[in-house]
Amino acid sequence: MFRLGTLVLVIWFAIGALAAWQRDYFKNETKTCAKAGTIVVTVLAGPLNYMGVNPKIHCSLPQPSK
Repeated sequence: MFRLGTLVLVIWFAIGALAAWQRDYFKNETKTCAKAGTIVVTVLAGPLNYMGVNPKIHCSLPQPSK
């Protein structure tokens, strides 16, 4: 049973990574917290991406003091 669960999880994440790749999230653009978060939730959403889920993350990091 454990092997089947692992296989399902790997397939789930592979489908999510495919969705992120199709949306061009892995291109060499500006790296931001929001971009990384969007990639992570897209991969975690897996097949739900093909059912209309389009996760986006909006975040900002605090700026260091001068």
